[in-house]
Amino acid sequence: MCKKFSVLLAAVMLTAAVLSGCGSKKEETTAAETTKEETTAVETQKAEETTTAETTAEEDEDEENYDTGDASLDNTRNQDEIGEDELMVISFGTSFNDNRRLTIGAIEEAIEKAFPEWSVRRGFTSQIIIDHVKSRDNVTIDNVTEALDRAVANGVKNLVIQPTHLMNGLEYNDVVDEVATYADSFEKVAIGEPLLTSDEDFDAVVKAITEATTQYDDGETAICFMGHGTEAESNQVYAKMQDMMTEAGYENYFIGTVEAAPSLDDVLAAVKEGDYKKVVLQPLMIVAGDHANNDMAGDEEGSWKTVFEDAGYEVECVIKGLGELPAIQELFVQHAQEAIDSIAD
Repeated sequence: MCKKFSVLLAAVMLTAAVLSGCGSKKEETTAAETTKEETTAVETQKAEETTTAETTAEEDEDEENYDTGDASLDNTRNQDEIGEDELMVISFGTSFNDNRRLTIGAIEEAIEKAFPEWSVRRGFTSQIIIDHVKSRDNVTIDNVTEALDRAVANGVKNLVIQPTHLMNGLEYNDVVDEVATYADSFEKVAIGEPLLTSDEDFDAVVKAITEATTQYDDGETAICFMGHGTEAESNQVYAKMQDMMTEAGYENYFIGTVEAAPSLDDVLAAVKEGDYKKVVLQPLMIVAGDHANNDMAGDEEGSWKTVFEDAGYEVECVIKGLGELPAIQELFVQHAQEAIDSIAD
């Protein structure tokens, strides 16, 4: 039987103008050479690169004293009887039930609507989130290995993977590597690109987020988007996004990160250069999970909200992940279509 393994890697399709070196994996060392500290750093870096990365604190049930919504409303998409054609949507995940449904779930629904002949299924990369949702809500979500094993057991022949990652970094490459180990289990396999890959992708995201926040762009309001950030080269997506927005004339828009550069201090300094009275904060992440609710909109000292309030600004927080925007959902549909086209006979 002729088998074909087609991987649509973002790094292959990038031009020199699009994040040169973005997402390249650090040179691996042998197990003997890898220290405990280096291993911990790599794992931390992987978590930072996902659009939906959330801290372990979010998963500590003892500290979770807020309502995240009704988990029963979410379609876990782990059904059997898949058929020969499967389109698996892989996400980091979130334990915020309502936001999971409104972002990841909405992306999955958009893909299902666009490709009714394909069975859409789900896989999460964060086992911590999977375990927490199972323990708290008794809801079972497949991890990537379980989702792939389910596809094999159901006799899937054509498998398309569409990750919901923001960028092509270590987390995305880990998905590619794991799927590659299953290449011989299917006749054809393809992997779609992350959200921000080509210049056209950046243009589409800039258009989506500016149109979604146009009501705030009154000249007196600074509209600040908070990304996660990473120490890897793929962190360049944030600076690139800022440059493209500025060049397009969106002078009242600012982008920063929780973990890297541009930092909150960088964003605050940039806002202070203007004559703004109000600041609107919104996550530049697929989901609005722990970082959006706490690091951005939390009332504790050091959050983006309190820092801007202490600086004298009126602050409004918009707890809305990128995945809620139809334009972002459509961009993932386009990437899935490109992956499907790559394995078409």
